[in-house]
Amino acid sequence: MEQEFKSGFVSVVGRPNVGKSTLINRILGQKVTIVSDKAQTTRNKILCIHTDADSQIVFLDTPGIHKPKHKLGRFMDEAAYGSLKDIDAVLFLVAADEKRGPGDMFILHKIKDIHAPVFLVINKIDKLDKEKLLKIMADYSSLCDFAAIIPVSALKGENVSAVMGELKKILPPGPKYFPDDMITDRPERLLVAEIVREKLLQLTREEVPHALAVYTEEMAKRENNKVYIRVTVYVERDSQKRIVIGKNGSVLKEIGRLARTEIERLLGSSVFLDIWVKVKTDWRNKASVLSEFGYKDE
Repeated sequence: MEQEFKSGFVSVVGRPNVGKSTLINRILGQKVTIVSDKAQTTRNKILCIHTDADSQIVFLDTPGIHKPKHKLGRFMDEAAYGSLKDIDAVLFLVAADEKRGPGDMFILHKIKDIHAPVFLVINKIDKLDKEKLLKIMADYSSLCDFAAIIPVSALKGENVSAVMGELKKILPPGPKYFPDDMITDRPERLLVAEIVREKLLQLTREEVPHALAVYTEEMAKRENNKVYIRVTVYVERDSQKRIVIGKNGSVLKEIGRLARTEIERLLGSSVFLDIWVKVKTDWRNKASVLSEFGYKDE
């Protein structure tokens, strides 16, 4: 008897910087969402699609839930909360190397009454011993009746297959919502902008990462088969612009070099990457600008 195909939607939630994007990239076997050690790296809800012979799981990678300080922050929180509607399961990620805090409890309160199984995924287990892990598991299990508690190291791939196994147990029979070769709902222009933003996050410091927005202005194939890409990096102050450019353009050149290599892997062709830096004062609090940059309700 042929096995029934299963499909469903799974929301991935947690505080900023607990490894949600790293886990999803590991499950998909390739990089779809950007990763950095800066909190609030993910700003928009992204569909990430895993398809195999017997199932299709659509993961909703969400911004880290946090107390918003501006309109962009409020948008990010709303994107995360919106992902909890009409889903088949929730993966609640916490970091094993950080104490349970008010942020974790706030999210737990939000997801307790969801009519879908909630799985606790304890990430970064490579950073502590078994005894401490057992204490964390006992602590969280006293707070909520989780469908399962799964310790993983998303970075190293440890026990990630257990996450997939648990999800497949509860997924309902269903169709393929997306083609087999589709891994995200985001267009190439947005993926390109996100790659550039990731490199900016890696190479800048202090207040700059949170004040950055990257927009792909143009993507066109030229006669030499190179893809010409023009992106604009927006910051909020002249001082931030100087940091992004660096002395004699050194930082911007390195950002371009790193981003171009990854974009060429994404597109499978040679790329000419043209990066401009502009100041748009207080853009994170301007609804029209947020909408222009793609941070808008869907």
